[in-house]
Amino acid sequence: MLKALIFDVDGTLADTERDGHRVAFNQAFQAANLDWNWSVELYGELLAITGGKERIRHYLDKYNPTFEPPTDLKDFIARLHAAKTEHYCTLLAEGRIPLRTGVERLLQEAREAGLRLAIATTTTLPNVTVLLEHTLGKDSLDWFDIIAAGDIVPAKKPAPDIYLHVLETMGWAPEDCLALEDSENGLVSAVQADLKTVITINDYTRNHSFEGAALILDCFGEPNAPFQVLAGDAAGSEYFSVDTARSLLLT
Repeated sequence: MLKALIFDVDGTLADTERDGHRVAFNQAFQAANLDWNWSVELYGELLAITGGKERIRHYLDKYNPTFEPPTDLKDFIARLHAAKTEHYCTLLAEGRIPLRTGVERLLQEAREAGLRLAIATTTTLPNVTVLLEHTLGKDSLDWFDIIAAGDIVPAKKPAPDIYLHVLETMGWAPEDCLALEDSENGLVSAVQADLKTVITINDYTRNHSFEGAALILDCFGEPNAPFQVLAGDAAGSEYFSVDTARSLLLT
């Protein structure tokens, strides 16, 4: 029996990467007088690394190995990432990053059906909080039994740690839950936690490998804007609903 939906954030709830996180990183670089600029294409490559601080370190290792930080590298990256988070929250507060099609409807429908809601993400808690508050209202934070974010676990996706944390903290069995993701790393993380997983692709993830996903869609869809099923059985649905989610646990 379906009891809970566990949502990823970046790319799943909203298309935050290209016009949100990437822009905020570049703003932080500029403010720190760094001549770095992450293009749309480069950022797509960097997304293979989960976690903002980890992404900066990977960029330095692979694309800018001669860079010498003004202070301790770990501290430098932490401060740079903190500045990026501030810029990102400003973008969200300005309403420049809306929720993806069908997200708000699905959340409301799940609440009305008595399902539990959770978030499992590698992004920081402030990023999640500001996104929810400026798209769904401040009370939306209370819709979720748990918001597991950022460095709350030692290993980020594709490790299963964040999903295992949610399941263990809430006392939920994986067979009673459904994960909703957008990327290969997210899928691997959820599947390793024994969760059936629905994928909604985006421009950055459409070419990822999604072997093991229960259902792959272009978006959650709306009654007047049907989704496109890319793989799997949507049980005749034209948009992703609680009934669609329940049908997946029966297969």
